[in-house]
Amino acid sequence: MFSTVLKLETEEELLEDRKLKIVMVKIGESRVELVEDLNPDGTVSKFIEKRGEGLHHMAFEVDDVNKAVEEMKKNGYRVLSEPKLGAGGMLVAFVHPKDTHGILLELVERRK
Repeated sequence: MFSTVLKLETEEELLEDRKLKIVMVKIGESRVELVEDLNPDGTVSKFIEKRGEGLHHMAFEVDDVNKAVEEMKKNGYRVLSEPKLGAGGMLVAFVHPKDTHGILLELVERRK
């Protein structure tokens, strides 16, 4: 629908190690990431089962994800994972939604 009907640029990716299908929809200078959990017992599937479909997380690009993680920790935020490889080959880390007004926060660093 996004590419055929709305004529938006999309990119698909399969994260096999996490059993996630990712579709990135480019809208201007921003991107919307659509996530499909291919594992019925996966984290995203459990989230949807508990809360229903909708907003799962918001991602913000940072220059240095390791530095951003340390800043978050220093300021009392709970970081759920150390930086790891995510969609598009980017380094990502997540911050607990209880510390960010109910929204799971993703910190993203483009690999150079």
